[in-house]
Amino acid sequence: MGNNSNRPLFKRIAALSLATVAVGVFAAGGANADASKKSRVEVIELQLKDLEYESFDLGKPGPSLGDMTVYCATAVENGRNVGRGAGTSQVVSARGGKVTSQAVITIELKRGSLTMQSLRPEEASSVDMAITGGTGAFKDARGSVRYWDINTPQERLRAEILH
Repeated sequence: MGNNSNRPLFKRIAALSLATVAVGVFAAGGANADASKKSRVEVIELQLKDLEYESFDLGKPGPSLGDMTVYCATAVENGRNVGRGAGTSQVVSARGGKVTSQAVITIELKRGSLTMQSLRPEEASSVDMAITGGTGAFKDARGSVRYWDINTPQERLRAEILH
């Protein structure tokens, strides 16, 4: 069968190799944990004014799959125009008289843009959206955005952006 005198040496090398791999895995996990602790949260609160809004009944008459709404508004912070927001909502479910749309919105500010997406039941006056990307100062952004008073003159949002 061969020389058994090499077995203890082989076991020590294998154990050392496994220990080295384990230390590397734990160190990498620790680095990720430290990176997440260093994330900072930026809060942006905006009001949306001068809303342009148009709905398109694209399928069967009345609410049906594919119907679309398109909107654009001025983003206002502390009474100053700071950018604009625009998006679309498309009906993805209209079962039993309950309409749900998928909304995709982009807010464009001087420092960059934020994109977000969510499902929205038609009757909801507020919605939470996931930040799906961004540009400029927001290129690595993640987080969430809450909209209130949707489709009213008081519509506003609060973005909690993780950098």
